[in-house]
Amino acid sequence: MCDDAQICFAEVVAGSAAWLGRGLSCVCAQRRESDARPSFDLTPSEEECLQRLQNRIDIAYDSSIPEHQEALRALWNAVFPEEELHGLISKQWKEMGWQGKDPSTDFRGGGFISLENLLFFARHFPKSFKDLLWKQEGDRSAWEYPFAEAGVNITFMLIQMLDLEAVKPRTVVGAIFLKFLSENESAFDILYCIAFKLMDRQWLAMRASYMDFNTVMKATRCQLEREFLLEDITRLEELPSYSLLTL
Repeated sequence: MCDDAQICFAEVVAGSAAWLGRGLSCVCAQRRESDARPSFDLTPSEEECLQRLQNRIDIAYDSSIPEHQEALRALWNAVFPEEELHGLISKQWKEMGWQGKDPSTDFRGGGFISLENLLFFARHFPKSFKDLLWKQEGDRSAWEYPFAEAGVNITFMLIQMLDLEAVKPRTVVGAIFLKFLSENESAFDILYCIAFKLMDRQWLAMRASYMDFNTVMKATRCQLEREFLLEDITRLEELPSYSLLTL
C-alpha cells in the first residue's frame, strides 16, 4: 500500500512507455502467437488510408521539431486561451494533468499522434474536452485520473484495439474501422474523442478511483467493440457513445 496516494497514482497512471506496456497487457485480451487470426482484404482506398494513419502512429514526439512545439503550444492555447504559457517546460502543464513540468516525457508511449488527438478533441468538442479536464460531471472520487496522461493511454489502447500496426486488419472491429476511415480521414481522432468520453462515463458508473484505471480502460474497450459490431452502423457518428459528445 502506498503511503502517499498521489505517488501511488502516478505509478498506476503514467505516460511512460514502460507503464503503457505493462498496463495495457492486463487491459486487453491477449492472444498467443500461435492462435489463428483471420485476415481481411482491403480496398485500395482502405490500404492508402491505413498507411497514412500508420505513418502518423510511427512519429515519435520530438521536442526539437518546430511542428511538435507548435502543436503543444496550440493545445495550451486551446485550453487556456487567456493564460500565457511561460514555456514548453513549465509547472503550468500540471494544470492539464501531465505528470511533470515537461509534457514531452509523457508522450513516449503514445507518440506525436497522442498530442494530435488531444488537440483535435480540444478544437472540435471543446465543451466535452473541458468537462473532462475539469471533472465537471458526476460524483467524482477523491483521487481522479490525470486528464492528459489518461489521454495518452487512450490513444495507445485504440491502436491496440484496432490492431493498427498490422499490414491488414485481423479482427472484425479493425476491418469495420478501416471502412469508417476510408470515408473520413478524421475517424481515428473522432473515435479518440468518443473513447475518452466513454471512459469517463465508465469511471463514474464504476465509482472508480486511481487503482481502478486499468479495469475502467478494459470496460471502455469492450463497450466500443460491442458498439462496432451493432447492425446498421455505417459511420462513427452512429455509434451510441457518440451521443455523449457535445461541441
